[in-house]
Amino acid sequence: MDKPILPLLGLIGLLAASCGSGEDLVVRISLDQPFSEGLVKEFEKETGLKVRAQYDIEASKTVGHVRAIIEEAKSRPRTDVFWNNEIAQTIRLAELGLLEAYDSPSAQDIPEQFRDPARTWTGFAARARVLIVNSDLVPEGEGPTGTLDLLDPKWSGKAGIALPLTGTTLTHATALYQVMGEDWASEFFGKVQAANAADTLALPNSNGTSMRKVGAGELAWAWTDTDDYHVAESEKGYPVRRVYPDQVAGPGVLEKDGEPLGTLLIPNTIMLMKDAPHPDAAKKFIDWVLRREIEQRLAESASAQIPVRDDVPRPAHVGKIGDFKVMKVDYAALGKTIADRSLELGKTFNQ
Repeated sequence: MDKPILPLLGLIGLLAASCGSGEDLVVRISLDQPFSEGLVKEFEKETGLKVRAQYDIEASKTVGHVRAIIEEAKSRPRTDVFWNNEIAQTIRLAELGLLEAYDSPSAQDIPEQFRDPARTWTGFAARARVLIVNSDLVPEGEGPTGTLDLLDPKWSGKAGIALPLTGTTLTHATALYQVMGEDWASEFFGKVQAANAADTLALPNSNGTSMRKVGAGELAWAWTDTDDYHVAESEKGYPVRRVYPDQVAGPGVLEKDGEPLGTLLIPNTIMLMKDAPHPDAAKKFIDWVLRREIEQRLAESASAQIPVRDDVPRPAHVGKIGDFKVMKVDYAALGKTIADRSLELGKTFNQ
C-alpha cells in the first residue's frame, strides 16, 4: 500500500513543473524573439523577477497568442501581460473584455493617439508597412510605388505579399477594408487570390519569408514591415531598398478622395490581462517596457522600431513619424472588425 507513494509524489512534481511553477509572471510576446528575448532577460536581471515568456512562431504570429488568450479566459487565465507587435488584435481583446485598465507612469509622455482612453493598452515603438525592393533586379526610379503595383502585369511573377491571414498583413488587409470600403477590398483580394492561382503573384507565409525571397532574388519586390526590411539590409546584407508606399500620385499609387492613401503605421502595444495571476509583477514589467530607454533601444536594434515619442533618440535610418504620409485609420474600428475579416479572407484564400 505504501510503495506507490514516491512515484506518485514524483509525478505530482513533474506536473507542477510543467505548469510553470516558480514564475513571477507569464508574458506572451509577438515581437520577434531575437528583438525581445534579450530585453526580457535584462528585466529579470534588474528586478530579480522570473518571467515565463511565450514567444510566437512565424506562421501564426499574433493570431496564435490571441486564440490562446481567448481559450484561457474560458477556464483559468494564465497570462499576465501580452506584448503585441501590432494593435488590431489588441483592440479585439479589449472589445472582448479580456484586458484590465492600467495607466502606467512610464507612459505619461506617450501621445494620446497611441493610448487607449480607457487605458487598457498602450502603444509604443511602431513599424511601417513598406515595399522591399531588390536593387540588383530593379533600377532606382523603375520600381513599385504603391498598392496597385501588386497586380500590374509589369510585375507578373516578380512580386509578393504575405498571405493576409495573420500578423501585420491581416491588419493591413483589414485597414484596406476600412479605408477603401467593402466592395473595393473584396474585389482587390479576390484578384490577389486569382493572381496567385495563376502563378503571377507570390503569397509567402510571412513577412519574413517575403523579405528573404526578395533578398535572394526570387522576387523583385514584396510587402513587408520596416523591422524585416532593416534585418535584410543591416544583418543579412541583401541588396535591397525601402519604399514607403502610396505617397505621391502615380500609376501604382492607391488614392482615396483624390489623395494618395499613405503608409500604414502599426505600433507595438502592451497590456495587462484581466484576472492576471500576478498583477503586481505584471505592472512592473509594463512600466519597464514602456520606458523611453526601451523605445530607444528598439529603435537602435536591428528591428529599427519607430519611436512614437518625437524626442526619443534614434538612428537616422529609422526616421520619425511625419517623414512619410501616414494612412489614416481608426484603430478601434480595426480591432472590432479584424476577426470577421480574418474569416472572410480565409474563405477568399481557401484556408
